[in-house]
Amino acid sequence: MRHLNAHRRLRRETSHRLAMLRNLVTSLLEHERITTTDAKAKEIRPLAERIITYGKKGDLHARRMAMRTVRSKTVLKKVFEAVARRFADRPGGYTRIIKLGRRAGDGAPLSIIELLPEPGAEKAAKAPGKEKKAPAKGKAAVKAPRGKKGEGAREEKTAKAPRPEKKKGRASEKGPGKGGGGRKGTSSHRGSTKGGD
Repeated sequence: MRHLNAHRRLRRETSHRLAMLRNLVTSLLEHERITTTDAKAKEIRPLAERIITYGKKGDLHARRMAMRTVRSKTVLKKVFEAVARRFADRPGGYTRIIKLGRRAGDGAPLSIIELLPEPGAEKAAKAPGKEKKAPAKGKAAVKAPRGKKGEGAREEKTAKAPRPEKKKGRASEKGPGKGGGGRKGTSSHRGSTKGGD
């Protein structure tokens, strides 16, 4: 049972983890959108939303509580003025997480975490974008749409040239008992004294 195990450790010691989360929250509030791993995005979401709630309160105590996490005075000023005004009527849920896929190097799942835009700005941005996009150029335009496996897929498979047979490896040329035979005491290692030599 996972009682009292509320948060992710992110494979870091406590001081390193807390410093990293503070930096991520500060970057999110400064740039309003960052790309990070899924686990980190899910961890910083409640911290960022708490800071925005402090900004909406706006009193000295809330500013000092927010300063524990966000150490940058310019970012804190932005939160207590612009961001707090933007979310004045919203009772929470100031961020969203959009999953991107996997990172090329290590396969880690990536996400974008961002602050929601102003309520009127999102609808205004969608209205002019109703025009149809031009068809893609290049290989993507030539490609046929994918469907059920059927006649088209079978025709492609039959059109391919047959593969040449693989050459036999050295282990099969040696014969039984020498290298790769799998019998105990028969090794093709140079220093071996046992075996069928």
